[in-house]
Amino acid sequence: MTGPHHHAYIWLGSGDVLVKPGDAHRRPGHPEFPSAQVMPLECADWLLKPASRMEGTFVEPKEGADWYEEQLTRHAHLFVGSSVPDPSYEETVRALAAGEDRVGGWWVSGGRFLSVNLIACSPHRVRPDYTCPQR
Repeated sequence: MTGPHHHAYIWLGSGDVLVKPGDAHRRPGHPEFPSAQVMPLECADWLLKPASRMEGTFVEPKEGADWYEEQLTRHAHLFVGSSVPDPSYEETVRALAAGEDRVGGWWVSGGRFLSVNLIACSPHRVRPDYTCPQR
């Protein structure tokens, strides 16, 4: 896909996996990186994961913002003892329209971590040398 757009990624898993022992598996270049189910350390590195990890691709900022909100609603039951994050829909649309990433990460019930991401592509602001994953 050419032109500015965002790829959607989500990860929900044990917090222990984030630091198993250390974080080398979350860095590009490590042999486990492509197959590691855990989120990468740097948000832009999602673009280096296999395309099968993408949950969707959004050209329109409002569509991406809708997906982001849907993920928080879908996972609301995990925010036991704390409120579900309420990022501003308008701020999400603004960030996506500006070509920025929209990234959220929260500790949730059961010692798990939820990561919801919309990663800019074509180009990425921080990593313009990264190519878009192709399905």
